[in-house]
Amino acid sequence: MEGQPEIVTRAMDYAMQGWEIARDWAMSPAAWSQLALLVAAYLLAWLLARTLKPVLRRVLTPAAESRSIFASARRFVLVFVPLLLPLLAYGFTAIGETVVRSLFDSGAVIAFGKRVFLFLAARSLVTQILKDPFLKLLGKYILLPVAALYAVGLLDVVAEALETTIVPLGNMSFNLLWLIQGVALGSVIFWLGRWSNDQSHSYIQSQDEMPPATRQLAAKAAEIAIFGAAFLILMNIMGISLTSLAVLGGAIGVGLGFGLQKIASNFISGVILLLEGQATVGDYVELDGEAGTIVKTTARAMILETFDGRWIVVPNEDFITGRVINYSDQGTANRYEAPFSVSYDTDINIIPDMIEEAVSALPFILQEPDPPDCELRGFGDSGVDFAVEFWVNGIDDGKNRYTPQVLFAIWNALKANNIEIPYPQRVVHHVGLNGQEPPAS
Repeated sequence: MEGQPEIVTRAMDYAMQGWEIARDWAMSPAAWSQLALLVAAYLLAWLLARTLKPVLRRVLTPAAESRSIFASARRFVLVFVPLLLPLLAYGFTAIGETVVRSLFDSGAVIAFGKRVFLFLAARSLVTQILKDPFLKLLGKYILLPVAALYAVGLLDVVAEALETTIVPLGNMSFNLLWLIQGVALGSVIFWLGRWSNDQSHSYIQSQDEMPPATRQLAAKAAEIAIFGAAFLILMNIMGISLTSLAVLGGAIGVGLGFGLQKIASNFISGVILLLEGQATVGDYVELDGEAGTIVKTTARAMILETFDGRWIVVPNEDFITGRVINYSDQGTANRYEAPFSVSYDTDINIIPDMIEEAVSALPFILQEPDPPDCELRGFGDSGVDFAVEFWVNGIDDGKNRYTPQVLFAIWNALKANNIEIPYPQRVVHHVGLNGQEPPAS
């Protein structure tokens, strides 16, 4: 082994130590008795798990239509039923280890078996229970290697080697064990933060009695609080003093003051919009010649969806500094008008009542705040000009085209009463050379 790399030498040393331990166990009656206890513990756990699993599944499975908190808790516990066998084997083995150590003052074999059962429990957790892709990734590349090293008794050795490996970073330095712990803990904590944020967001959005702007503000506040708390918890666990982040905070402040001022302005504008409720999800707005329904709000911008399917990203600052027309304000009524003309031969006194009755019969026409109102607008070149004003609950665009239906109702009402809708007309006078009109033929 002379001249071999250090890692190869250490690996061979561990292999020789393992061979010597296995040989000693093979020659020791106490080791064989412990192995027998391991087999007995596993068989007992297998029989008990085989009996308990159907009972637990029957007790813990709620009705399919049940959505109560107790039903959710039962479904959550039901997911962990596959861990019953390895955990029972681990528990029985722990009892056997206590008995063996009290009788023989030795329990290395049964302790090894107990750690193997714990590794099997971790493997079942990763392969059968975890469904989230991120958690499965953490379990596959962090939990299972740690459990395997613990099972073979090398966890302390590997941890010590990682702790002694120092990585310099400018004026700072850290060891690999601290880095791995930070990545693992940070991943778990922020995953829990994301899950908590999703749950709180769903709960807040389900509160229909709250105004939409208040729901949006509460959801954003909950998100900031959850991830802020996750960051503080991680810093505390990793032993990082928050005062050491003062320089970084100052640098970020300078960056916001110069290069990121637009982002900061949009973020603050978004908070103001949520507080004042001037525009929120579901509103139909128009600004700078673009119109659409707000479908999503972010920390930087609002996303409008036009009726032809386009998405327009509008910075929050534009809603504060620009002129915004909010047509819907979460579905309040809007007034529109439909112009039309009738012939000069018509008795115009009957037109208002006739048209108001015809338009009022349409199912989407509102009687509040005002019923349909037909007004005389003027005397045109070809006919008498009228317009009917009406209120609807929504926007006269896209899938809700109200004015065409009103015009159809006006047309049908006029035709039913034999009222003529005039064509454009022009009267031409022909004057002869002597200034006299030619005689009528």
